[in-house]
Amino acid sequence: MHIAIGCDHRGLNLKQFIIKLATEAGHSYEDFGTYTADSVDYPDIAKKVAEAVASGNLECGILICDTGIGMSITANKVKGIRAALCRDAFSARRARLHNDANVLCLGAGRGQEGVPEIVDAFLSTEFEGGRHLRRLNKIRAMEGY
Repeated sequence: MHIAIGCDHRGLNLKQFIIKLATEAGHSYEDFGTYTADSVDYPDIAKKVAEAVASGNLECGILICDTGIGMSITANKVKGIRAALCRDAFSARRARLHNDANVLCLGAGRGQEGVPEIVDAFLSTEFEGGRHLRRLNKIRAMEGY
């Protein structure tokens, strides 16, 4: 899978950890920043990642900030993005399976515990379709598709 990844200054260490996990699992990525611990505005990073995913140039995205909330709110403003803030593998799996989420948001403030399982669940689960497609189409209609 080809992943768009980005973080703010609070998520830098977790982003580097996730890049290592993804690479070891055979995924490729494009890093949309930030690259230092200098303060940045998370909406700038979230917009870049979300637009790359929405364009179809990358298959999915991962965004990290202190809580994951700001990244999730921002990414979901981009048409075609279904960003999910996941704190466990169950939520990550369901976000993909039922909601066809295409951006995973994580909070770095909680540390790395559980992150490998969350990322693996998100990247390895496919959308189930069926009754969920009907619901997804309702979301798309709200976006003007």
